[in-house]
Amino acid sequence: MKKTVDTQEIGSTKSRFPDSLQAWVLPVVVLLLWQGTGSFGLLSPSLLPTPWEIGQQFAKLVVNGKLLLHLEASIVRAAIGFAVGGLLGLLLGLAAGLSKLTEELLDPSLQMMRTVPLLSVIPLFILWFGVGQLSQVLLIALGAFFPLYVNTFTGVRGVDHKFYEVVQVLQYSRLQQVFRLIIPGALPNILLGIRLSIGIAWLCLVVAELMGAGSGIGYMITEARMYSQTAVVFVGIGVFAAVGKLSDSLVRLLESRLLRWQEAYKG
Repeated sequence: MKKTVDTQEIGSTKSRFPDSLQAWVLPVVVLLLWQGTGSFGLLSPSLLPTPWEIGQQFAKLVVNGKLLLHLEASIVRAAIGFAVGGLLGLLLGLAAGLSKLTEELLDPSLQMMRTVPLLSVIPLFILWFGVGQLSQVLLIALGAFFPLYVNTFTGVRGVDHKFYEVVQVLQYSRLQQVFRLIIPGALPNILLGIRLSIGIAWLCLVVAELMGAGSGIGYMITEARMYSQTAVVFVGIGVFAAVGKLSDSLVRLLESRLLRWQEAYKG
């Protein structure tokens, strides 16, 4: 009887508090505490402005058009870099996964390059390509390349060998094997690689824009730091976080649509 009552209480609690709102509990509590301590003068406005002040600065940047201008520049820069690096990572990952010879030729060198910290190649990029758009896009492309390459390669090599025996019985051509067996079988890893590549692309975007861009959210943050506009810095950080979360959520939505056949632990 007691167990039944406890179950009913848990069910009623869940019904009063939808799952879609649970993720907002902690952020809302943190913002309220932050606003409260700032309003009572416990925090220095120059070091940590309140959420209300940051919101006012956000509205101001939206109204005067500066935020949208910088955001457009950042999104274009990140999209081009991700497209170049991600496409190369996908193609080379498929090539190395499908061919033992290609793996022996490419994989050792690529794995060695993968261990080199991205920040260490910035001086070379500046020397070779200057501090303009090209070097920034290439830095983002380099960051987006390796996660997608590694996960695509792992996904291709992780396809169950029993499926190959099935397609041999069905007499699939090599092209049919790739598009009907290998790519669908490697799709979970490929989508994971896309998620990781997008995250690394945003990190590289920040670095690229801090090292000499004339526009973008990173440039806006650098300019605000020079003039001690802490609220603008927080706006830039918030925009990076929001756009990054949005892009990740879009990939997760794509995962849920493409991987409906996959049964996995839900937690």
